[in-house]
Formats: sequence, C-alpha cells, structure tokens
Amino acid sequence: MPLYDVCGIGNAIVDILAPCEEQFLIDYNIERGAMTLIDQDRAKLLQAAQGNKSKQVSGGSAANTMAGIASFGGKGAYIGLVANDPLGQVFTNDIHDLGIAYSTPPYIQGLDTARSYIFFTPYGERSMNTFLGACTELSIEHINSFMIENSSVTYMEGYLFDKDPAKEAFYKATEIAKAANKKVSLTLSDSFCVHRHKQDFINLVVNHIDILFGNEPELSALYDTDDIDEAMKKASEKCDIVVSTRGAKGVFIVNNKVETFIPAHPVDNVIDLTGAGDQMAAGVLYGLTQNKDIKICGLYGVKAAAEVISHIGPRPQISYKDFIDE
Repeated sequence: MPLYDVCGIGNAIVDILAPCEEQFLIDYNIERGAMTLIDQDRAKLLQAAQGNKSKQVSGGSAANTMAGIASFGGKGAYIGLVANDPLGQVFTNDIHDLGIAYSTPPYIQGLDTARSYIFFTPYGERSMNTFLGACTELSIEHINSFMIENSSVTYMEGYLFDKDPAKEAFYKATEIAKAANKKVSLTLSDSFCVHRHKQDFINLVVNHIDILFGNEPELSALYDTDDIDEAMKKASEKCDIVVSTRGAKGVFIVNNKVETFIPAHPVDNVIDLTGAGDQMAAGVLYGLTQNKDIKICGLYGVKAAAEVISHIGPRPQISYKDFIDE
C-alpha cells in the first residue's frame, strides 16, 4: 500500500480573517467583493491596520484540500513554500497538526510567507487582498520525489502555475508520479489562470493529467466554448476522470466517458463559499484512493463542500469521517 493517499502541491498561504465596516474598505481603498493582488509593502500596511481583530488560519487551495482529506481519515503529504517567518511557522504548525507530512525547506531569499487579508463586512461580503510572496518561488528543487512516489495521487493547484520555475516543477512532479505508476490530478483553480496560460494548461491536461477538476467557467475557458458539455467531452477524451463542479446545481463526474450526476447537498445557511471547490476535491480524491464507487466519491465531495460553506473559513470544522458512516 502507498504510504500516502494524496500528495498536494500548491501555494502555501495563511488567511488573515478580519471583520470590518464599509468605511474601512473606503479608507484603505479596498475593492469590495474582489480579490486583489498586492505587494509586500501593501501587505504590511494592511497588517498594521487590522490591529488585534484578525484571526490567522492556514489556507491555500491544495492545502485546504489536504486538510479535507485528513478530516476524512486519509493519509496526506504536502509540498509548498513558506518563508522562515512567524506566518511560515503558523502554516507549518497547522499542517503538521493535521497529521500531514510536510518538509519543504523555508524560503530565505527575502520574500515573506504568502498571506491573504480577507475582510468581512457585516453582510458577509468578503474582500480579499493577497500577497503571494514566498510560495511563488517554488521550483524543481522543492519537489520531494519520495512523497510523490509513495502517494496514490499527486494533486496540483492551478494557482501555482504562473511562473516558469513552478511550471517546470509541475512537469517534474508528473514525471516522477508516472514513473512510479501513480495518478496525477490537477485543479484548474480559476478561469483567469486558464486564460493566462491556456496552451500550457492544455499541454499539461492532454499529456499528464489523469483526474481533472474544474468549474464551468474554468473548463469552458480551457476549450474556448460556452458549451460545458462540449468542454467536458473534450476533457474526458484525455483524462480518465473529469469533475465539473456546478455550485448549487451539484457536480458532474465523467469516469472513463460515463457521466454521473450528484446533486448538491442542501445547506440551511450559506455563510462563506471559500473552499467549496477545495473540499469537493477532498471528498472525491479520498473516495478514489479508497477504491470507492464514483458516485460515493461524489457524495463525499458534495457533503464536504456543504459543510465548509456553512461557516467562515476554507477548512472543515467537523470530522468528515462522519460522512463515511452516513
């Protein structure tokens, strides 16, 4: 048996959550309801502006998925880059507390650990200011061959695909996984990522990916079509499994060209949509690594997604093991 179920590769980020009034957004020129990339100086300014109201919670898309897999009882490993600073230690401690193997040496070249300042207004709207920092410097040298060779699936985060060294790291990871006869999975992460690197993404999907995750805008962007069914068909010609998340509509999974639909799990009160796709991936990947039927994998996914949108934050607040009993 593999030592790990899934090895995640992604942006190691700490989310800094803070309540605020509308006037705060105006005073600090923060775009309402949007995600804005910021530099290190701007990050320090916002850090000081929050005072003692904020809460620090480790994030990052693939890391959130690994947290979900751990909640199901899965065995995980993670590759991602933080700096040798207090927030880097927060991320390291959090992921170790989950029982996830993590040993990427910290970055010491000057960039701080990535962080996302997430401001919540009284009406629940969130405005994000993200400093990507050290995590964007991930390269081939950080790829842990042992972790990948000993994982059933290597799961990679599209957000990380911006710089050439990171792209090289992705291809290196896929080579290692394939040589060890293991599966490779990718989440497209964001339609803007797809538009920026479309040809590279297509090459990656066509030649290296076994399990692909994407929502409607992401998959449509990848194949230049408004017809999601056509995009799914094209993706499934190259990938064994394609998972298309449709929000409140549920999830469509094509497994060896056979489509399965799982409706969304009802939620009484939607609080924060952050992490829904990450936890969907956690449920599906956990189920696959336990050799579950594809519909069971999808049920794990929709249950996990429903749990995470019922509270603030992108990681589970209950044990997903309860879903297995259900």
